[in-house]
Amino acid sequence: MQHTTPEEITADHAFMEKMIAIRHDIHAHPETAFEEVRTSALVAEFLEGLGMEVHRGLGKTGVVGTLKGKRPGQKVIALRADMDALHITEDTGVPYTSQVPGKMHACGHDGHTTMLLGAAEKLAANPDFAGTVRFIFQPAEEGGGGANEMIKDGLFDLFPTDAIYGVHNGPLDPLGQMTTRVGPYTSASDDWEIVFEGTGGHGASPEKATDPTVAAGQFMASLGNVVSRHVALTDWAVVSIGHVAGGERESANIIPAKVLVAGTARSYRPEVRDTLQREITRLAEGCAMACGVEAHVDYERGYPPLVNTSEEVAVTGRAHAASLGAEMADTKAPAIGASEDFAYFLEKIPGAYVSIGNGDGPGAAFVHTPKFDFNDKLIPIGVAYWMNVVAEELGGA
Repeated sequence: MQHTTPEEITADHAFMEKMIAIRHDIHAHPETAFEEVRTSALVAEFLEGLGMEVHRGLGKTGVVGTLKGKRPGQKVIALRADMDALHITEDTGVPYTSQVPGKMHACGHDGHTTMLLGAAEKLAANPDFAGTVRFIFQPAEEGGGGANEMIKDGLFDLFPTDAIYGVHNGPLDPLGQMTTRVGPYTSASDDWEIVFEGTGGHGASPEKATDPTVAAGQFMASLGNVVSRHVALTDWAVVSIGHVAGGERESANIIPAKVLVAGTARSYRPEVRDTLQREITRLAEGCAMACGVEAHVDYERGYPPLVNTSEEVAVTGRAHAASLGAEMADTKAPAIGASEDFAYFLEKIPGAYVSIGNGDGPGAAFVHTPKFDFNDKLIPIGVAYWMNVVAEELGGA
């Protein structure tokens, strides 16, 4: 199997028109976590039309297509795209804008799905490789943990796989610039919430109250010490406050009985994750005790850190270099502070996750904002990348 360039993909005008139309259709009909009924049906019917064996309903709305190469080979790899949208009201002004109030494809999963469908069509037309490719279309990446749901539904039991690959567009990165790294690439994402509870009372008589605002204030002022004094300089972590609530604005002379402080904790190693949970809890309880109130701590672990394996990262670098040149394939990029549930797949089997630039020109926007739109110029780049991953893994030139 030979390598493929984006120019070869773009030269197939009928194919590109079809792929762009599919992307715009998915964009106009966004579906959020575990509600991707229309999108998954579109995907399944497309793959079935290519003659693939297709499994529907894994992880509620997930789809898996299987394509065997025409040359003998035992290795099995998986290529994954996410399908879900976000609860955001679109403000792009594009002709194919969201038709669903309050929902939009603000992270580019419409493009991710389209790129993988495009690669599936091209590979099915000429499966000149040795082995098997799984095409995994996953629901609920945006906080729903769809990857884990597919695993719990038996993904790797039903479809044994040797390695898995994932792609995300890189918002505000130069078009086509690939970044990834060996080891931790995206962080663990944990949410924490603390309710400081006292009796409250009249602001004119604080001596007759137990005041949770003082404990909450001391906690917030000291929170930075969790990382600066308990996490080694050679590790990465961040703890941030995102929400504070207490009392009534119309009753500012009343000391509230409860104050809520909530935020996020990000880390890249299990040991650091344990440290953050322990020290946030200890700090909250200590501040509460010192002020004569109680602290009720709820620490909820979200997605684990995404850890790429070295052999598979090397494959991504070679595959993308074959598409756009070695200078466009950075396999030693810094880690990313965002989180990704592709991490669950990598806890089970080897693999690699990469970002490929969506473009940094005028009008470019960051993901999870009302102005974001996937760049159609990335479609042929993504299709070529996927095809070259298959070439590298299952019989590259």
